[in-house]
Amino acid sequence: MAKRPIDLDENALTPEQQVVFNAIASGPRGVVEGPLRVWLQSPALAETAQALGAFCRYGTRLPPKLSELAILVTGAFWRSGFEWAVHAPIAIREGLSTAVVEAIRRGEHPDFGEPAEAAIYDFASELHRDHRVRDETYARVTALFGQEGAVELTGILGYYTLISMTINAFEVPLPEGATDPFPAEN
Repeated sequence: MAKRPIDLDENALTPEQQVVFNAIASGPRGVVEGPLRVWLQSPALAETAQALGAFCRYGTRLPPKLSELAILVTGAFWRSGFEWAVHAPIAIREGLSTAVVEAIRRGEHPDFGEPAEAAIYDFASELHRDHRVRDETYARVTALFGQEGAVELTGILGYYTLISMTINAFEVPLPEGATDPFPAEN
């Protein structure tokens, strides 16, 4: 099998890679790991994508709990182990129930205690599964978060699809100590 570009030597970065590496490491993430390391193979892509990612993760009008919910739906859809291992604990810390997180991981429809959680889940699930969002679901999301919120939610879903595709294409290993949330089915 061909070597996948995740084992980046931080002491041998090109000047362009170093600029992007430093921007990521000094930003809100504080660490350059997983798909971000893969992207450094193309510094221009890494620079652009990480800036979009910083907005999608930290800058939208969605509360962190709901952003993390959208990220988990995406990670589960793509069966992206690294993404799940990183974001499931964050989602729980931000207030998403462990029962909801586990249901999403298992591919089951969760029981939500809040209408906003259900709206975000339905929007994300429909867009991934059906490649469309039903009018009723769109209306629920825009009633809660406005047009700007619906656009930002779609951006989160698209960005984390890119993240998940990168993780899967380049076989990014799980973080140290994590167990595979999506073991291969026999």
